[in-house]
Amino acid sequence: MPVFECPTCGKELRVERREDAPYRPFCCRRCKLVDLGRWLDGTYRISEPLSEAVPGTPGSAEPED
Repeated sequence: MPVFECPTCGKELRVERREDAPYRPFCCRRCKLVDLGRWLDGTYRISEPLSEAVPGTPGSAEPED
């Protein structure tokens, strides 16, 4: 039986199958939206810039084949 801990509220969610938890890893729609809001308002952010371009992405120096 899979057990998930919601990263927003910490609630433990036990389900019979992974498919029975539609908002996983969150326990509910509200927690999922709270997490999204934290990304959008800048509470969560990637603090370290990329050190070099990834080949094959826009702006990289290497041409694609």
